[in-house]
Amino acid sequence: MAMRAQCRAFAVVSVVLAVFTASSSSTSFTIINNCANTIWPGAITGDGKAGLDSTGFELAPGQSRTVSAPSGWSGRFWGRTFCYAADSGKFTCVTGDCGTGRVDCTGGGGVPPATWAEFTLNGNGGMDFYDVSLVDGFNLPMLVTPQGATTTAGGNCVPTGCEADLNAGACPADLRVSAPGGGVVACKSACEAFRSDQYCCKGMYEDPNTCFPSNYSQVFKSACPKAYSYAYDDKMSTFTCPGTATTYNITFCPGATSGREDGSKQQTGAAAARPPLRLVLLFVAILALARDFF
Repeated sequence: MAMRAQCRAFAVVSVVLAVFTASSSSTSFTIINNCANTIWPGAITGDGKAGLDSTGFELAPGQSRTVSAPSGWSGRFWGRTFCYAADSGKFTCVTGDCGTGRVDCTGGGGVPPATWAEFTLNGNGGMDFYDVSLVDGFNLPMLVTPQGATTTAGGNCVPTGCEADLNAGACPADLRVSAPGGGVVACKSACEAFRSDQYCCKGMYEDPNTCFPSNYSQVFKSACPKAYSYAYDDKMSTFTCPGTATTYNITFCPGATSGREDGSKQQTGAAAARPPLRLVLLFVAILALARDFF
């Protein structure tokens, strides 16, 4: 009888260890909509990498949703705005559209201009590498905030982003994208607007020694000092955190007041309806141990 109890206890401990080992091999991203309007976050995975558990969804003001990425994942997140379903059923967005005709992006990258949050998990030295990029333009303010790791844990593990709303006035007139009603909804990069090798860091300018910040990219850099403003902005705009100790919050419109009066973040989808799986399994394991020993 004692041997059977010991075997059960060993099995339970194995389950607990497996649960927490599995949780440490993935990274969670909590996407938060602090904007006044509904947005549709999108995500794309780099070539040859395992994907996310969701590549596109809707978030009303004040809502949030958590998605998980496997170890070694690389890719980007962005926000889509002014989205609608046409009479044909095709889903389309005015900014950041991923071209799939659906809410989920399933491999479709966002159409510039859009603000990107870019990640490579568990990269060189076991570190996560991340940045917020305006290289392909801007459509929404965004802030990436590491969670769990400290600034002394290794790397340059601090929040980064573009909290300023460039659409509100900082965007140069010849880079503005306007909606049919006349309001500015996005800000192009100089590369996207003018298709010049000099602005795109291509051809004879495809080198950090020949491609330099332009007057346009300096407008972006002035408004958002931590964000990538042009292709070779690496030294000032790439950040790192310990790859096994960090999760990330990605907040859209971080400086705005959300539509929820209490200021809380409402989880959506299946994540809102149930606790995390690892907590459920841990609870079951504790009950099993209690049955055997008490």
